[in-house]
Amino acid sequence: MSDIDLDDEAPPNLVEVGTDGQLEEITVKVPITIVTGYLGAGKTTLLNYILTAQHGKKIAVIMNEFGDSLDIEKSLTINKGDEKVEEWLEVGNGCICCSVKDTGVNAIESLMMKKGAFDYILLETTGLADPGNLAPLFWVDDGLGSSIYLDGIVTLVDAKNILKSLDNEGGKVDDHEQDDHGPVMTTAHVQISHADVIVINKADLVTGAELQQVKDRISSINGVAKLHVTERSEVPKLEGLLLDLHAYDQFQEPEPKTQLHSHLDPTISTVTVPFSALKTEQLDKVDKWLREILWDARLPGSDAEQKFEIHRSKGRLVFQDGPVKLLQGVREIFELIDIQEEEDDGDRKATAGDGKIIFIGRNVAGVDFKKSFDGFVG
Repeated sequence: MSDIDLDDEAPPNLVEVGTDGQLEEITVKVPITIVTGYLGAGKTTLLNYILTAQHGKKIAVIMNEFGDSLDIEKSLTINKGDEKVEEWLEVGNGCICCSVKDTGVNAIESLMMKKGAFDYILLETTGLADPGNLAPLFWVDDGLGSSIYLDGIVTLVDAKNILKSLDNEGGKVDDHEQDDHGPVMTTAHVQISHADVIVINKADLVTGAELQQVKDRISSINGVAKLHVTERSEVPKLEGLLLDLHAYDQFQEPEPKTQLHSHLDPTISTVTVPFSALKTEQLDKVDKWLREILWDARLPGSDAEQKFEIHRSKGRLVFQDGPVKLLQGVREIFELIDIQEEEDDGDRKATAGDGKIIFIGRNVAGVDFKKSFDGFVG
């Protein structure tokens, strides 16, 4: 095999493998974290903090929301009429901050080819973005050959205003069916429901009691996301909070923190479906049950009309005589993944043979998923 050029600024090399002269591309997949949050939550301040921090990482921050408050944004905003064109800015520490017109996979891979390899990519969404529409773009099958993979979704919320945003009927999210007789689902709801990590920012602007109200309300919506409280968007420890989340290839969620206050937000909530170890032949039934739940929004085995909408699904399927499988899903897209052998043993001991599926979504609190699962899967 020929020598491999490890120059960070160069695209991956093609090297010879085997004896037939075939070429193989040497690529390292780069994790991308989606950073979302309602207007004024502090996303851009957070990303500026990351870019100037001493973390030893080469990070690309992709921004597609601009304002007048920060010099770094002004340097990236180039207007041609109403159109923003691609531009980037070297900010030191091996990092870049950039603006791209298209935040799809091709645009980001093109950026990597132009500017070299990165350790991480952070994508800042607009304040009104629905992360459920973005996540599937980067959560791709290995067979597609993408050089990036989705590491997780981080949502920032403003401790002072998040409760108002959740209750503001004017903040109704687009592209979701709304029940005229039920509570309005806002953009703030869907940004929280899809999150793997939630950063409660501007905690210095509220009292201790008000902060606890915010925590309880958020946990009633998304009972499995990690919560982190901060001021001025400062997150001293990046790993595990913004980087290295592994939210789509691991399952470490404890029991959802919704049991005591699930009534706080009737719009979106978190439910758990527990079950005992399965037989290998039941996997097909589990897969079909999930397809009916996630694809058709239909509860198998129930004659009653159920109106629910799943935003995020996670789970661990333990089999009596087979590998442990992880369930990861965003909206109707889901995947059942085998755990690696060394992870498998530890996972089996931790679960004592039990599995569970967690759904986060609209109108799920009153649905008897457990009865449906037991009846359908057997």
